[in-house]
Amino acid sequence: MTEKDYSGVTTSKIGKNASANSNSKPTASNLNNSNKKSKTQKNEVETNNTDLINNYKKAGEISSKAKKFARDLIKPDMLLVEIAEKIEAKILELGGEIAFPVNLSINEIAAHYTPTLNDETQASGLIKIDLGVHVNGFIADTAFSMDLTPNKEYTNLIKASENALKAAQEVVKQNKEQATYSEIGKAIQQEIEKLGFAPIKNLCGHGLGEFDLHAGTTIPNYENKNQNIIEEGAIAIEPFATTGNGLVYDGAGSNIYHIAKYQQPRDNFAREVLSFITETKKSLPFSQREIERKFGKRALLALRMLEKTGIIEEYAQLVEQGKGIVSQAENTLIISKGKVIITSE
Repeated sequence: MTEKDYSGVTTSKIGKNASANSNSKPTASNLNNSNKKSKTQKNEVETNNTDLINNYKKAGEISSKAKKFARDLIKPDMLLVEIAEKIEAKILELGGEIAFPVNLSINEIAAHYTPTLNDETQASGLIKIDLGVHVNGFIADTAFSMDLTPNKEYTNLIKASENALKAAQEVVKQNKEQATYSEIGKAIQQEIEKLGFAPIKNLCGHGLGEFDLHAGTTIPNYENKNQNIIEEGAIAIEPFATTGNGLVYDGAGSNIYHIAKYQQPRDNFAREVLSFITETKKSLPFSQREIERKFGKRALLALRMLEKTGIIEEYAQLVEQGKGIVSQAENTLIISKGKVIITSE
């Protein structure tokens, strides 16, 4: 699930800087801290680090299978709600948990749309499928695009984002924890522009933490002159290519929410709904669809109450400024001990 970069500048790094947001449990952003421990402590930390890397890898394996399932599933004119429900069910069947609602964004909508239970929107045009899996809170975030037009009008546009992702991955593989943000962004920009399209500059990749989709860093989709290095950790790289202006704006609501502040609502039923969200999702995004499925129609009123008091916020759809068609590709990578693992291929 993508991150909007409002500033256009990335300054933060994963590694030690990202660990400030973590709890006492080890995260992928402090994988190199074990050399500061005693022998007994070091063994415990290394065991925990192995466990969390295995969780990341397991989430990636499940996301890869879910992507294949989605590619085989999706056909023109299918209801988006049927697609979303089946992909999410597949993730659960494979032993994962849903890290965020499946995003199904069509044409100029770059990201952040998931259908409601009664949604009648059908799959068409160029559709982006962005899905997330977590295992014990450790996330794989991955996305791909499909051309559902009869004449396959957007083959090159999809190729642009896919080539950009491959090029960015190669920069990270070659340089490991010495790769700079600007080098990654440059590789993405060059591949997209090579085919005559524009990268979306105010969308970016991001760090991944425990129950945290956007942790510690933003990874540009263009050469931004940021010479800071990535260091160790888990990251999602996600290029967006477009026929438009290369910028997005906040559009209508997405039917995807997140908790903005932890506060008890006055209404008893709204409190029950919030309790369910915090217990099952923790800090991860959730959809109107899954809350309505659990509580029925009256859940919609509870969501409005929670939103009105600022306890939850709805993500906006991210729409290409020039109404250009948008493609997306995304994978999750782990950089650890001089190695790079692409978990979601």
